[in-house]
Amino acid sequence: MKNTIKVERAKKNWTQAELATRIGISRQGLNSIETGKFVPSTLLALRMAKAFDTTVEILFQLDDHDE
Repeated sequence: MKNTIKVERAKKNWTQAELATRIGISRQGLNSIETGKFVPSTLLALRMAKAFDTTVEILFQLDDHDE
């Protein structure tokens, strides 16, 4: 699964630590999501979308091998 979290974070000038605090996870956990090592729960994906004032579909997209 691909994601645009790093890009969206840069638009807001937020560090990983700042975003992690906003959504209630550790910076290391956020790093794992950003790098694609971990797929977040629906609840966490929705929290991220709310923090960025966007939709989950903007933040996360299926890879070709996910379809």
